[in-house]
Amino acid sequence: MVQVSPVIQLNPLDNVAVARVKLAPGTVLDGFGITVTDAVPQGHKVAVTGIAEGEQVRKYGQIIGVASAGIAPGQHVHTQNLEMRDVEQHHDFGVDAHEPDYIPEDRRARFMGYRRATGKVGTRNYIAVISSVNCSATVSKAVADHFNRMGGLEGRRNIDGVVALTHGGGCAMNTQAEGYRYLTRTIWGYATHANFGGVVMIGLGCETNQISLIKEMYGLTESPNFRTMNIQGVGGTRKTIANAIDVIGGMLDEVDSARRTSEPVSELTLALECGGSDGYSGISANPALGYASDLLIRHGGTTILSETPEIYGAEHLLTRRAASPEVARKLLERIEWWRDYAERNKAELNNNPSYGNKAGGLTTILEKSLGAVAKGGNSRLNAVYEYAEPVKEKGFVFMDSPGYDPVAVTGQVASGANMICFTTGRGSTSGFKPTPSIKLATNNAMYEHMAEDMDINCGGIVTGDETIEQSGQRIFDKIVSVASGERTKSEEYDYGNNEFVPWQVGAVM
Repeated sequence: MVQVSPVIQLNPLDNVAVARVKLAPGTVLDGFGITVTDAVPQGHKVAVTGIAEGEQVRKYGQIIGVASAGIAPGQHVHTQNLEMRDVEQHHDFGVDAHEPDYIPEDRRARFMGYRRATGKVGTRNYIAVISSVNCSATVSKAVADHFNRMGGLEGRRNIDGVVALTHGGGCAMNTQAEGYRYLTRTIWGYATHANFGGVVMIGLGCETNQISLIKEMYGLTESPNFRTMNIQGVGGTRKTIANAIDVIGGMLDEVDSARRTSEPVSELTLALECGGSDGYSGISANPALGYASDLLIRHGGTTILSETPEIYGAEHLLTRRAASPEVARKLLERIEWWRDYAERNKAELNNNPSYGNKAGGLTTILEKSLGAVAKGGNSRLNAVYEYAEPVKEKGFVFMDSPGYDPVAVTGQVASGANMICFTTGRGSTSGFKPTPSIKLATNNAMYEHMAEDMDINCGGIVTGDETIEQSGQRIFDKIVSVASGERTKSEEYDYGNNEFVPWQVGAVM
């Protein structure tokens, strides 16, 4: 039996290794000829060489910070002796950009999806009740509750449910500012999403975010399966609830008549997301998801990487894969926007990692970003989009968003994602209606502890029981199964009713 080392050195250039298991003082690391001097928690870093104060600390073969004090071989490397400093990265545009090795069309995978009249293909069949403003949130939820909790969908086996998409904004905002564009784009993206068979949009009437303006801006027209109303216009709460229930009642036959048909996986757009990351995220689940992302692209599909503050410091790896200098420059422009945004708000981009990330072994945003970028595999970066912009390019793309998961995923779904893969090392419970979310665990301990919430365990990569490629293939197969109707753990718990969180950026007046 092959003895597995208690640590993982990810690159020969690294001066730290990651603990596979909890390391006690006195543990001998035979491959390095050193003895551990500190207690090192699972997933945390241990120095495998001496590191002088001010010297760069390397993981993944990349800089993750500098030593704030001298570090001896065998010492625990974390917040007590590692700090973030600005690192100037060199950008070689497009040097690693290659045409994907596409699988021939007659051999590409297929799934069972809902082909819409628009040509889009859905993985679920929901009806949406969308609030234009927070003032219509209560009414919208009451309408959804009538169908979900009071028997309004009885006998409608092909309808997954009615979703109330409510939020905290929609008024006291500048219609010429970014925040307004983001909100209206998000609402438009959801209103036209392939996972909705019918949509009702409800406003109050006097808000800044006028439904009539959204319809005009994005060319939305009333139809039997797309209806709008304002509470003030209808005549109050009770009348609006009754009216919306009647309107949705008139949609039910048509929405319920939808049937899944065999469709190519090139119709899948996959959101790549991580939350509650740990020291294993960039070793197991993220690179495994990256492999699945590359495989989906080889089958003609599309994947979306986001969370701009969580690629900060690793953006040079993406610009190397940019399809053109213009794509690379657009990514760097978003990074500069974030530098300015952080400064204006008296914040810093290294406010990441979070408390939980640090407890799991991540120390600096550079380290977190290098692991996060691994979700995007090795495919060519074909486009960069602003928040909630519709994704038009096939293949691997980037959408600008905050690192806050509900906001990021809301933007990805608005951009067209009809599947989500969500990696986590600390545990996650979130779901994002109308798009199913597959949750991927980075380590065995968390997976076993939270098995009822996790869909796939990638911890075998850490223990040496599985390769990245094997885990990535399992993820790809799961994507196809869930896209075809298999329910995820978060769907079993009915998550996703409260995770619609459009990005509120700019002044609230």
